[in-house]
Amino acid sequence: MATRAKALRLAAVLITCVLTASCSLFGSSSNNGASDVERNTLRIGVLPVVDVAPLRIALNEKLFEKAGLQVSLVTQPSEAEAIKQLDTTLDITWATHVSLFRSVAEGTELQLQGEAYQAGPNSMALVTNAGSDYDDPGKKAAPTIAVNSETDIGALTTRAVLDTAAVEKQRIKFRSMPFAEMENALKAGQVDAAFMIEPFITKSQRNIGAKILTDTARGPTLDFPMSGYASSKKFAEANPKTLKVFRDVLRQAQQRAQANKLAVQDSLTSYADVDQPTAALVSVGTFPLSLNPIRLQRVADMMDTEDVLSGRLDVQQLLPPGTTN
Repeated sequence: MATRAKALRLAAVLITCVLTASCSLFGSSSNNGASDVERNTLRIGVLPVVDVAPLRIALNEKLFEKAGLQVSLVTQPSEAEAIKQLDTTLDITWATHVSLFRSVAEGTELQLQGEAYQAGPNSMALVTNAGSDYDDPGKKAAPTIAVNSETDIGALTTRAVLDTAAVEKQRIKFRSMPFAEMENALKAGQVDAAFMIEPFITKSQRNIGAKILTDTARGPTLDFPMSGYASSKKFAEANPKTLKVFRDVLRQAQQRAQANKLAVQDSLTSYADVDQPTAALVSVGTFPLSLNPIRLQRVADMMDTEDVLSGRLDVQQLLPPGTTN
């Protein structure tokens, strides 16, 4: 009888193990296979731009949570500051590819974790005030242009586009300021035009009647890769499984954003200081589904050509091991 009782107890334990999926004998988990990641929390630096809408969608739909990750989005004052905060207050950050590549050239060891955004029609543009007579890119030989940074995507693409309009690059005068201050600079006549991205373009159109002088995603910058996500190389080497889960969830979120632009526009009202009527007018570009070294090399090569980098940067070296397309 004692032997039979022991057998029954053992059977009960095995049944309980299977039903709860918690027995180490079977190695199962309750978080979709993320139990063996190095860590289950990630702090991601973001700015209030369209590019990061998929992350908001992922949080709203609990995509990270379902994959076993707890993600916090931390708003940053600038891309430069966000990159500096990697390995201190941030694990991953969003930034333009131009900012990321420039940081690498300056000695920061980064690993790219995903592409965020690719330019579409009027997703980045040179904008003028309502009453401005600056109505053609080639009209001013020495225009004063507001940019968020003289070494970021705004200055890079402005030079390229104005060059096609026969404006000499060395005669362009840039004035650095946050996107949020550009409206007032246009109104006050402090600049001839401002390089803006969404939702700032649409906000300025509605607020001050601003006009698009030229789309800066045209000619040499058509479909330009705008931004992405990166971690430090040190963090990437210590947390490859965690970052693999992040990239998998990001891909799902990018797919959702690409398939539903209305969801992207709606999400802006929760973090970008825009109302629903403004959000509904925002131009939305493309959300890439993978890291593409050929596409990204295009950015690095343009930076080399424009002397933003001191030499050619091999983007393939910045991608996670095994990334080929």
